[in-house]
Amino acid sequence: MPRRNSPPWWGVPLRVFLTTFLVTLLSFALSLFVGIVGTVLLAKMRGVQPNLSIAYLHFAVPIAGTVCVVALVTSIVVETRQYRQAKALAQIARSSS
Repeated sequence: MPRRNSPPWWGVPLRVFLTTFLVTLLSFALSLFVGIVGTVLLAKMRGVQPNLSIAYLHFAVPIAGTVCVVALVTSIVVETRQYRQAKALAQIARSSS
C-alpha cells in the first residue's frame, strides 16, 4: 500500500488566490457585459448617446469588488477545511498502517 503524505501547506493559498482571481474576473466580465447592454438599451429608449463609462465605473467595478470579497472569504473557508480534512485522513492512514 502506498504511503500517504500530508498535503503541502502552500497549496491552500495558491488555490485560494487562483479561485478568487478567476471568480472575480468572470464576475467583472459578466457584470460589464450586462452593464453595457443595459446602458445602451436605456440610452436608446431615451434617445441619447450612451455613456459606457457608467457601466464600468458604477456597475461592473462595485459588483466585481463585492464578488471578490465573497469569493476570497468562501475559498479561504473551503480550502482550509479541505486541507485540515486531508491532513487528518493522512494521519489516520499513517497510524493505521
